[in-house]
Amino acid sequence: MRVIGLAGWSGAGKTTVVTRLIPELGRRGVSVSTLKHAHHAFDLDTPGKDSHAHREAGAREVLISSERRWALMRELRDEPEAELPDLLARLSPVDLVIVEGFKRQAHAKLEIHRAANGKPPLHPGDPTIVAVASDTAFPDAGRPVIDIDDIQGIAALILAQAQPLAEVLARCGAGR
Repeated sequence: MRVIGLAGWSGAGKTTVVTRLIPELGRRGVSVSTLKHAHHAFDLDTPGKDSHAHREAGAREVLISSERRWALMRELRDEPEAELPDLLARLSPVDLVIVEGFKRQAHAKLEIHRAANGKPPLHPGDPTIVAVASDTAFPDAGRPVIDIDDIQGIAALILAQAQPLAEVLARCGAGR
């Protein structure tokens, strides 16, 4: 299993790139899972549904299952936020895990940058950013810069830059 992150400011287009990358990687025979960091409270189910009632009643974990999918939700209560290595360890084996967010972790990342977002690039201050996908040229980036709409090129680049899971776990402090 190999891991690559996508980092960028909110509104830069990380999710758009991920949803375009997954089918391209699938055409190349690469199995993909994603791990997304959210900066806010979120619900996978709607208040009033049984799973929501179970969680609100105090269940530590709620597993929801149907003929099409299952999801396991864990309520942290007073526990600290889960670290990236702990979350990666919970995933079933695939060829590639794309991590969206966790931009301050030490794994290899592709920066997603869009000029219209009005935010500064991250790569000048982050040595873990191994390449940049942008609608802006960065001639002094010191790493590959690719057009944000070149999905085939981005796919090739992330496959070349993704790190083995064991390396990511070591760099990000597994078992802390």
